[in-house]
Amino acid sequence: MSIGYAQKLSDKKDVGTLGMPELFDPPYNLQQKVEQLAVIIQKSKYLVVFTGAGTSTSCGVPDFRGPKGIWTLQRQGKGVPEASLPFDRAMPSLTHMALVELEKAGILKFVISQNVDGLHLKSGIPREKLAELHGNSFREVCPSCGMEYLRDFEVETIGLKNTPRRCVEEKCKARLRDTVLDCEDELPGKEMNLAEQQCEMADMILCLGTSLQITPACDIPLRALRNGGKVVIVNLQQTPKDKDASLVIHGLVDEVISGVMSYLYLRIPPFVRVDVFQIVFTRCTRLSDKRFMKWRLRVASIHGQNAPLPFVRSVEVSFPGRPELKVATLSKQPFLLKSLLIR
Repeated sequence: MSIGYAQKLSDKKDVGTLGMPELFDPPYNLQQKVEQLAVIIQKSKYLVVFTGAGTSTSCGVPDFRGPKGIWTLQRQGKGVPEASLPFDRAMPSLTHMALVELEKAGILKFVISQNVDGLHLKSGIPREKLAELHGNSFREVCPSCGMEYLRDFEVETIGLKNTPRRCVEEKCKARLRDTVLDCEDELPGKEMNLAEQQCEMADMILCLGTSLQITPACDIPLRALRNGGKVVIVNLQQTPKDKDASLVIHGLVDEVISGVMSYLYLRIPPFVRVDVFQIVFTRCTRLSDKRFMKWRLRVASIHGQNAPLPFVRSVEVSFPGRPELKVATLSKQPFLLKSLLIR
């Protein structure tokens, strides 16, 4: 998880079992299980995937409860994990992109995620096929009209609090709220109900990288069992739900899913990142001396001039047609350059 996100969370005493040893199936057994999983997926008519923090650890986003998880190290009095990244710098993993391909192929029907890193949406999973039980660090919502806003920066708050922005709907203009739950917040009814409905429709639930310890989220996948569905768990640690699963695989999620995709003759697409910003050039008030022109140049987020640009470190402004003018480097946000030029 993002260290910034973890630091914003309220203190929670009951966080489940921490630091459990990681288990790895022997190579031969692992290969057999991967092929078995591929066959189950191939035969499935309604596949739903349930993801946890282990889906994103290969992206540089640490988990909470693993041997090097944030809460595990905090309880041991140690520092934060070295591999930790801000969410806005994390890129989708092989598993994220494999799920996109499975969805496009019509095999994967729905994704339920406990993660708040936004990587499923960033990878390309359609919003209508995704339930984010704990929210999304990049998503704001209008509590009045229900409009959602997906940002390219981490929203400043967690705990369903007001943010600095307002709804853009002309008849609304209400203050927006973040969507990320704090420790004591209840799961959002809309996302929870959708997740439960999807699991009841599924003939297979594939749990990826989750310890399945915290209720009520950990019980949602078991709803598939009511209608004869199967549960498969891929995780490096034992979980309380292993006894309910048709198959348990102890291995790296990326390795397991890559093997499944190979067996199914499906290609894992690359992730292509696209960032968008706006350049605003403004001519200011006319001067009495027409030989001069006053202007202002701003490089800003498409989400508003006061919104941060996490993917831009500096801006260089040059004047190719005016060699007498020096190159200007803007190294701090807001990226704003004011100047007075001779025409």
